[in-house]
Amino acid sequence: MTGAEMVFKALEDQGVRHIFGYPGGAVLPIYDELKNHKKIKHILVRHEQGAGHAAEGYARSSGKPGVILVTSGPGATNTVTALTDAYMDSVPLVCITGQVPTHLIGTDAFQECDTTGITRPCTKHNWLVKDIEKLSSILHKAFEVATSGRPGPVLVDIPKDIQFAKGKYVRPKKSKKNSGRADVKFNGKNKDIEAAVELFKKSSKPILYTGGGVINSGPKATQLLRELVSLTGFPITSTLQGLGAFPGYDQQFLGMLGMHGTFEANNAMHDCDLMINIGARFDDRITGKIDEFSPKSKKIHIDIDPSSINKNIAVDLALVGDVKIILEKLILALKKKNPNFINSNKQRIAAWWNQIEKWRKKNSLGFVNSKEIIKPQFAVQKLYELTKDQDVFITTEVGQHQMWAAQHYKFDKPNRWMTSGGLGTMGYGLPAAVGVQVANPGKLVIDIAGEASVLMTMQEMSTAVQYKLPIKIFILNNEYMGMVRQWQEILHDKNYSESYTAALPDFVKLAEAYGCVGIRANKPEELDEKIKHMITVNKPVIFDCVVDKTENCYPMIPSGKPHNQMLLGSKDKAEEEISEEGKILV
Repeated sequence: MTGAEMVFKALEDQGVRHIFGYPGGAVLPIYDELKNHKKIKHILVRHEQGAGHAAEGYARSSGKPGVILVTSGPGATNTVTALTDAYMDSVPLVCITGQVPTHLIGTDAFQECDTTGITRPCTKHNWLVKDIEKLSSILHKAFEVATSGRPGPVLVDIPKDIQFAKGKYVRPKKSKKNSGRADVKFNGKNKDIEAAVELFKKSSKPILYTGGGVINSGPKATQLLRELVSLTGFPITSTLQGLGAFPGYDQQFLGMLGMHGTFEANNAMHDCDLMINIGARFDDRITGKIDEFSPKSKKIHIDIDPSSINKNIAVDLALVGDVKIILEKLILALKKKNPNFINSNKQRIAAWWNQIEKWRKKNSLGFVNSKEIIKPQFAVQKLYELTKDQDVFITTEVGQHQMWAAQHYKFDKPNRWMTSGGLGTMGYGLPAAVGVQVANPGKLVIDIAGEASVLMTMQEMSTAVQYKLPIKIFILNNEYMGMVRQWQEILHDKNYSESYTAALPDFVKLAEAYGCVGIRANKPEELDEKIKHMITVNKPVIFDCVVDKTENCYPMIPSGKPHNQMLLGSKDKAEEEISEEGKILV
């Protein structure tokens, strides 16, 4: 079998049905083989970064690894942003790149680059294949590495002569019944589970702090999390990536925490006496000032990745393993030793819930609405009201609109929220929506976008039109790089240096030029009718929602400050709140 044939045979054996890519000279033998494999559909993107983000959207919404196929040199380097994004957010990707023939490697040949060297810091593992006899086993290993443990991207670099060479194809080893993530055993001992239960029992101010690890662990982990919340009566909050693991409208849910989280979630995190971190990594947008982060709490950290334990925040008890397995053990122990835990615990945490309700009354997500101009928060709320009865998949770009979407769109299912968290990649949402729609035909897929971000990958509208993917691009258009402008207002004396976009396209005409539908709303009273029209059109749509140019995203923890020192609106003097040290942290 040739190397090119092996690639497709391996993809078929791994159950792959879609790949996202862009051809080029060093990968043409693989593209030539595509015609012989009808089970696999190739989605031709307009830029390799788009292939990476589309594969991310596909993976995050389906639970299957996303697959990328690109050429050498610039084809490979154009995927680096998406690979880094996937690495930061634990998204399983398998990126296959072409490479110049082995005898030309190191000679600065046309479209040659050190692909494995460049991508080593942003992949879980990568391989340069120089022996045809190793190709098939490396491809199978790539899928195993991408999906096992903490998921992430991998890369296989295949020189052109290896694609033509012939060798023996090795089938993947038969997986055991409990293969994959279930093979990640619980690294603690049963006494650690018992210790966690004891901390549960003693706590009078507990909080569950959940992250994307719950969703990565699969639907069963989400069910178990909901059971744990029900069993304990504890309040729960979530990181940006954890949204949807617990219903956003439930009374026990305090909303998102972190830099733009709710007043009640952040104060509860600061004042709690027990913090149970489930599948989150204590990143800087969550912790605020580290030495003042939740100073009086005992901390339990549940994570599949041992390297995350004590990396940013020291914890009192670490339970290393798959979230699903650990939650099963915790729930079993709670039921066995304390069958009536929630009732026996109600009195102990009653005062804590009273305090949380006082914080809630601040209505920290409130805003001053207008009948004259569309407020961005109002636009997201309208979008939620008009789509909540459908099974909706939301992607975002990065910036203010992303935070407003997280604050005001209530998710009740996992794998419905795709956003760039760790890397904060502008241009992520549109190609991610392409991947989500490929994975979920017939579902409503909306990219809540900013006009600056979406222009970075706007060319992927052509991909959506070609493959008849009816994605909806809902642009909150304030004519600024909104989050940049907000920080310039707060930190740099309103010196809006290069954050205003003076030559935006007419998005309605742009939509029509691509062969899709363009809609514009200028007034609040237009939103209902026009959003309904957007939803019902069975074509790709660009919706230009013209919003207040000066609206800022609150609440906000000023950089360098602890959780309990939040700004709730522009009336708070942010300039005085942010220290010189804090300015450096933005």
